[in-house]
Amino acid sequence: MLQWAPTLNGYLQFLAESKVVYETFEDVLKDEKHPEYARFQNTGLERSKALAEDIAWYTQHFDLPQPVTKPDGPGMQYAKHLRDIAANDPQDFICHFYNYYFAHTAGGRMIGNKLASSLLGGKELKFYQYSGDVNQLLDNVRSNLNDLAETWTRAQKDHCLKETADAFKWSGAVMACMTEEEE
Repeated sequence: MLQWAPTLNGYLQFLAESKVVYETFEDVLKDEKHPEYARFQNTGLERSKALAEDIAWYTQHFDLPQPVTKPDGPGMQYAKHLRDIAANDPQDFICHFYNYYFAHTAGGRMIGNKLASSLLGGKELKFYQYSGDVNQLLDNVRSNLNDLAETWTRAQKDHCLKETADAFKWSGAVMACMTEEEE
């Protein structure tokens, strides 16, 4: 049986790829062409600044070079996909937003705790820390998601739900970076 074994370099690459994805979400949510996205700005769940600080700490602490996110890498490819669907398919975009943000606040925090103890000498990264009660932040976003979904037709809601598998596929590609071999 294969064992999930994140590496020091792989985890750093995951953080860098994740930063690209979060920056994209945060940027797209400001799109004035889609005012329905505005309600998901400044929720307290934003992660790009925390990731930038974590990457700086990580590279300095472990004396590693800054990670490079390549145009064909999972973060940049997902970012491109997000921009495309955000412009043309708001229900798909909201599905990705929901799945990415909520996954990182639940299972992602558990993974972060495990990796803090196994790779980082107990250091909890800022990526996994939130200002305020994370459950309340999630409830606020969930309420806004529900309010938005109430404005959708049944077909739009079903369309959003069908996108869930694709959201997990993209997120999984970013997560897979954690187990990349040391260079």
